[in-house]
Amino acid sequence: MVPDPLEEPSYIVCHLGEIMAKRGITLVELSERVGISVVNLSVLKNNRAKAVRFETLARLCAVLECKPGELLDYLPPR
Repeated sequence: MVPDPLEEPSYIVCHLGEIMAKRGITLVELSERVGISVVNLSVLKNNRAKAVRFETLARLCAVLECKPGELLDYLPPR
């Protein structure tokens, strides 16, 4: 029987911490520039977010000068 890929766990991984480190920006500075709380950014950075608004994604990409595909990655089921 072929496994249903929708029943297997898959993950979206956020590379926010890595991009912040490359850009030399702190959570506090990013929070101020993007207009998102430090707590919410921390949730994203630690891969605990269940959803991200496109507006939030667009702001992060604008400030960090990156594309959504650099910020987010899809890990398919194993």
